[in-house]
Amino acid sequence: VQLVESGGGSVQAGGSLRVSCVVSGSTYNAHCMGWFRQATGKEREGVATVFSDGETRYTDSVKGRFTISQDNAKNTLYLQMNSLKPEDTGMYYCAAVTQRTFWCDPSRTDFPYWGQGTQVTVSS
Repeated sequence: VQLVESGGGSVQAGGSLRVSCVVSGSTYNAHCMGWFRQATGKEREGVATVFSDGETRYTDSVKGRFTISQDNAKNTLYLQMNSLKPEDTGMYYCAAVTQRTFWCDPSRTDFPYWGQGTQVTVSS
């Protein structure tokens, strides 16, 4: 499974961005996909996940502002980010897992497949 993110950029606080992740490989039967972020000097943290049945989960700091979605016809995962704050700044990564027993939650950072990341910078 190969993952390629795009759509990052710089925006002022209160603005919006949408990042995308195109998935390719021998199969796109991802059981769970997620978005993670890492700020400079901090550990990688989970932002949102989407289960194969459509269930979504978010970390508390982005609830009501971010929306994770996927377009299976385009093999693409999205993260719509609204009302952005400076603390949302970081490298955003998408990740995937095909193991069906994997607990799909943004608290998990041990996904086996990762993209290279796309930078999001929010200025005050």
